[in-house]
Amino acid sequence: MIDWESLRYFAALARAGTLLGAARALGVEHATVARRVAGLEEQMGVKLVDRRGRRIVLTPEGERAAGMAERMGQEAQAVERLGLAAGATLAGEVRISAPPTLAAAMLPEALVALRVRHPDIGITIVGETRYASLDRREADVAVRMTKPEQGNFVISKLGDIAFGFYATADYLAATPEAQRTFIAYDETMASAPQSIRLAEATEERKVALRATTLEFQLAAARAGGGIAMLPNFMLAGVDDLVEAIPQAQPLMRELWLVVHADIRNVPIIRVAMDALKSISWSG
Repeated sequence: MIDWESLRYFAALARAGTLLGAARALGVEHATVARRVAGLEEQMGVKLVDRRGRRIVLTPEGERAAGMAERMGQEAQAVERLGLAAGATLAGEVRISAPPTLAAAMLPEALVALRVRHPDIGITIVGETRYASLDRREADVAVRMTKPEQGNFVISKLGDIAFGFYATADYLAATPEAQRTFIAYDETMASAPQSIRLAEATEERKVALRATTLEFQLAAARAGGGIAMLPNFMLAGVDDLVEAIPQAQPLMRELWLVVHADIRNVPIIRVAMDALKSISWSG
């Protein structure tokens, strides 16, 4: 008989394409994923994956098995959502997905207040740059900067986040405009609207520092490392940065609240959504 738990590990590996990615998604060690998939191959008597360096490539049999495993996982999650929807108490766990910088800056006050009102509700913040899957219950509610174009979701707009160009006054005074350098995301974020706008603004000037996190970009700008494009909410309490390109129009990013339609009326989900809607997002 097939080990269904091993099939779940295999489905995660098929989605991620690497053992490390699958392990991260499942919250286990990569050796556990490898062992589970090897055991599944032995049970089935077929080879499901080929290793090519760090990448995993599915065999033809693996492709078919991955499709079936994904469909089975979706059905299992649908059953789980059905059970959650049947609950009518303000108790239980809610997982909220949000970009990590935004989550740290904007969510704590509202969620702490929610816990005071409803102490039997537990909250987990899934603060990752990737989008957690609502279909697979990696999160129950998501705050996203891109509106989903497909899926059985209920979507509402939370507000707009403004991005501007900031540097220290000392840096701007000491550096001729043509010699000013920029602080930017690395290549993994090259397609983000922020990166595109910054590339337009540099006008062939040098990007001197790149980082995956906005926290580093903010710190580098405050250290006099150049001009960074930052969301305005990060400037709260920061008095040593000024607008570096005042004539530039701010970049506005829309924020969306997303929940799977099957659980939108679950009491603990509703109060979590209400808490998120109570935040003053625009700025």
